[in-house]
Amino acid sequence: MEGGVPEADISAFRECLSLSWKNPYVLRLAFSAGIGGLLFGYDTGVISGALLYIRDDFKDVDRKTWLQEAIVSTALAGAIIGAAVGGWINDRFGRKKAILIADTLFFMGSAIMASAMNPSILIVGRVFVGLGVGMASMASPLYISEASPTRVRGALVSLNGFLITGGQFLSYLINLAFTKAPGTWRWMLGVAAVPALLQFALMIMLPESPRWLFRKGREEEAKAILKRIYPPQEAEAEINTLKESVELEIKEAESSDKVSIIKMLKTKTVRRGLYAGMGLQIFQQFVGINTVMYYSPAIIQLAGFASNRTALLLSLVTSGLNAFGSILSIYFIDKTGRKKLLLFSLFGVVLSLVVLTVVFHQSSTHSPLISAVETSRFNNTCPDYSAAMNPGGWDCMKCLKASPDCGFCAYGDNKFRLVGPRRLTLLAESSQILETMSTTWSMFDIQ
Repeated sequence: MEGGVPEADISAFRECLSLSWKNPYVLRLAFSAGIGGLLFGYDTGVISGALLYIRDDFKDVDRKTWLQEAIVSTALAGAIIGAAVGGWINDRFGRKKAILIADTLFFMGSAIMASAMNPSILIVGRVFVGLGVGMASMASPLYISEASPTRVRGALVSLNGFLITGGQFLSYLINLAFTKAPGTWRWMLGVAAVPALLQFALMIMLPESPRWLFRKGREEEAKAILKRIYPPQEAEAEINTLKESVELEIKEAESSDKVSIIKMLKTKTVRRGLYAGMGLQIFQQFVGINTVMYYSPAIIQLAGFASNRTALLLSLVTSGLNAFGSILSIYFIDKTGRKKLLLFSLFGVVLSLVVLTVVFHQSSTHSPLISAVETSRFNNTCPDYSAAMNPGGWDCMKCLKASPDCGFCAYGDNKFRLVGPRRLTLLAESSQILETMSTTWSMFDIQ
């Protein structure tokens, strides 16, 4: 990005705070666009808690794990499509319109999910939400970066990352708030329509990105916006810098010697930067962060905490530290640099995953295998199991929900191992702590 302002001698985080009274217009632009990140985080996190109650209402979902996986993963499939077309929409119609389209998709998806009468309609709603997530992931940070002063650009773009993790934390709070409400999961999924409407209303009143306006030849509009973003003594220099940059891009695009992708990849600096950026995004997904965020309450239940409310409450620890990691990145990103923060966070991810591997390996190898005799003896200690019409159809979750003291569950070919109540509690506590460690480290958002 362009910018002729020297590096700040104080933290960009503190300078962002000073903008609240120096130039609130910049924060208004950033926060309004950042609501897209909030919706991104909310719609990816809310399904983890809602799924617990969807299984209770739709028995097919409870019996068929592929339906549960479809409800979760179709949003990701929609996000892939949304991100793929999002770049074209951003360039053709502008960042502002792309965000407005994403808001419309968020609203439609939330309404469809909240009124779904069967799993199929619910999946359709998740696809709409996924399309919105994909488009918002492209448009929101791009708008913020192009409408931010150079000095605090890194911190303000990181704000979008914080709002994503903050949205995930908010989703767990909303899930917890509606556990006793009629309709539970319908409220959980439908609440996302509110911030979508709010952002739509705010963005209607805000201008387009100044860089996009320059590219479309609307220079006077772009200059007026830049004069509101930058102090008077810096505005003219930024206008000239941006104008020169855009003119150079247009000239290269129109010339016979166009800058092709192959030609760019032959440049060592560009190639290494591309590999680093793409590699970071790809490998971040393989550390297990999505599994934790999408299935955290279910994982906690399988660890022995059968209550939906308790599982959601414990999941708040994970999502809370996830958001806290993003706050730290906003504070340090312009103070210590991207590379140092990245290396530090990657070291934390590796450390937490190694410890997590050791803990699960130890719990697996030291838990004795169970025989049919032990299975029968332990199962018969549960009154609900003994009185059940079809005890053979019971699974672990039914056992755990039948009695909070139940710390043993087994079925099918002796594949499950004996876990006593106290041992189960310790395992759940250690798993929760290590999940939290991995989540916090992996979500340092490097922009």
